[in-house]
Amino acid sequence: MIITCYPVICTLHDLISDSNPSVVANSVAALSEIAETSGQDVMKISASVLQKLLAALNECTEWGQVFILDSLAKYTPADSREAEGIIERVTPRLQHANSAVVMSAVKVILSYMEAMDGSNADAVRNLTRKLAPPLVTLLNSEPEIQYVALRNINLIVQKRPSILENEIKVFFCKYNDPIYVKMEKLEIIIKLVSERNIDQVLLELKEYATEVDVDFVRKSVSAIGRCAVKLERAAERCIGVLLELIQTKVNYVVQEAVIVIKDIFRRYPNRYESIIATLCDNLDTLDEPQAKASMIWIIGEYAERIDNADELLDTFLETFEEEDPAVQLQLLTATVKCFLKNPEETQDMVQRVLDLATEESDNPDLRDRGFIYWRLLSTDPEAAKLVVLGDKPVIEDDTYRLEPHLLDTLIDQIATLSSVYHKPPEAFVVRTPGGAGSIPDLSDAIEEEEEEYEDENDVGVAPAGGGVDLLDMGGMGINASGSAGRIEAKATMSQVCQAEKSGGIDVMAGFRQVGGVTKLELEFQNVSSAVPVSSLAIQLNKNSFGLSPKDQQIALKPSIPKGGSGSYSIDLVSPPAMLAPLAPGQPANPQIQIAIKNMSTGGVFYFAINFVLETIFSDDGALDRTTFIESWKTIEDRKELYATVSNLPPSSVSIEQVQAKFAANNVFFIARRPVPNAEGQEVVYFSMKMTTGQAFLLECTFKAGVNACKICVKTEAASYGMLAKTAMENLLRK
Repeated sequence: MIITCYPVICTLHDLISDSNPSVVANSVAALSEIAETSGQDVMKISASVLQKLLAALNECTEWGQVFILDSLAKYTPADSREAEGIIERVTPRLQHANSAVVMSAVKVILSYMEAMDGSNADAVRNLTRKLAPPLVTLLNSEPEIQYVALRNINLIVQKRPSILENEIKVFFCKYNDPIYVKMEKLEIIIKLVSERNIDQVLLELKEYATEVDVDFVRKSVSAIGRCAVKLERAAERCIGVLLELIQTKVNYVVQEAVIVIKDIFRRYPNRYESIIATLCDNLDTLDEPQAKASMIWIIGEYAERIDNADELLDTFLETFEEEDPAVQLQLLTATVKCFLKNPEETQDMVQRVLDLATEESDNPDLRDRGFIYWRLLSTDPEAAKLVVLGDKPVIEDDTYRLEPHLLDTLIDQIATLSSVYHKPPEAFVVRTPGGAGSIPDLSDAIEEEEEEYEDENDVGVAPAGGGVDLLDMGGMGINASGSAGRIEAKATMSQVCQAEKSGGIDVMAGFRQVGGVTKLELEFQNVSSAVPVSSLAIQLNKNSFGLSPKDQQIALKPSIPKGGSGSYSIDLVSPPAMLAPLAPGQPANPQIQIAIKNMSTGGVFYFAINFVLETIFSDDGALDRTTFIESWKTIEDRKELYATVSNLPPSSVSIEQVQAKFAANNVFFIARRPVPNAEGQEVVYFSMKMTTGQAFLLECTFKAGVNACKICVKTEAASYGMLAKTAMENLLRK
């Protein structure tokens, strides 16, 4: 809706009708910028505005064309006929000399093809053919433009591989391509490989594996394995090429080949074991942890088919204490597998590895696994077989790595920095209303360093597979009596930044709620900074919870000298502009990305931490029973999330204690009833609401004498459902 109360908006809209195309383009640019920063639709395109934009498109400068095309990409055509008409006007821009104009035109066409998919298949096919040549032409530019084009093409082929399915040759690497271009071309080749072109691709990848750049060679060998995982019918040919490369005896080639062959075995179990003998012949050349771990996994998995499997494992055991943790873990599991398959000959070996894992190792993961295996083997060998030798999930093809909702978001961002980073804008850009000038250059620093800090400093990252684990993160508690009165519980602190990455300062962080206010607790340890830590500035990126510091300035009194420590508590508020947009059904990202600037030294450091959802449950989340029942019936069953929380602590043994604990965290009691025809079972209902307005309904089922609770969370805010469920598990386990 156009904001008529601001004269500048009306003036800019009037200027769209100007006879000068440059004026039109700059008006569009200004309105787009206002819309982005304000969050309001001030650039709404009507039928008349659409015609003016299309008319100006042919006459304005190249950057004016980019502004107009980007606006058109956000327009939703009324029907496929209108979409075709606009595309017809935009298509000539595909031949433009400026690559930015070409990519913006591609973005418009891809956007409108979505509207045409179901209604005009022939038109979509024609457009598919038209898009290939301009994309291929971009690869004849200088390397920097090639790289940007390749990053965008990487997204496009994930969305519509048919556009470039016949153009795979143009992505073959040239000898003089920079390494960053070669790496990106390899990714695209893997996405475009098919049974029609696999032989051609394998010849090319085999050639790459003989080059001098070690990283590129490794990537090429890995690409052969990924082709095998992707194309079942071509797997045998891929393995043949890998065996040829192993015969070259080049150390890093052999090691990478072993790693990818392990993945092939996981993808196609019990199919290509005949090559194991060849792999065993190259054991002596393996000196990298990942390669060793892969080979040990193969020996353990197929121990019954390797005559001297126990002897091979025994050679690794000689250096067990010096091995990398990943190798130690694989050795432990492989030895137990070997014992379960051939107990007579491996009794002494399994005893030795269990002793090493449980008595000699300082690695908690290794010790825990060793004790679990020991207990299983000593109490129930059959159960041990079920656990250790059970069928494992088959490894999946990872060619298309991006989630569909993220891919759609990035497709809409083609020709922007997002399409290069492969991250949505809110992941590396943040705007804070009224914050200009409060932290000099901090926003720019976040944008420039985002990629580096995400790789190096992430703390509390969501585990692989998409699950969210907040169980070790802070929150509220209750007193021993189980009173429902609000108390100031301590936040569970986690180390989020180490001294070597933050100018000599160790940082601990955690969240809690006090008196209805969400707080970020920070603890600083000045490990090596000669300059006392006295004045800091903090900034949060846009996040799924809309949180931002009430005051960006941190004044530490007294200052923290070298060797000293101090703490600070920051009140968090929820300005609307800080709420990261979520596509429908997109799960909320539990991470909050934070930047801190040391005002004394000018240094900026970054970290990310998982947020604790229960700390933003508001005190107005209680519902009356009638409203609760109506809401429960209205929300579809498919929007229910279930979990069973077992081994409850003493503070969650009785329903009364749970009610008290929940009440202290703004989870409000609604009703309690026995379950018909189920003796000793009771169901308790609760409601809660985030400070940003998302409401949740909760059902807890208890059974007398059973130290567990079944929970069901229901909400229309599907993006936050998993986090709410995890929050309830958190509270029950406290």
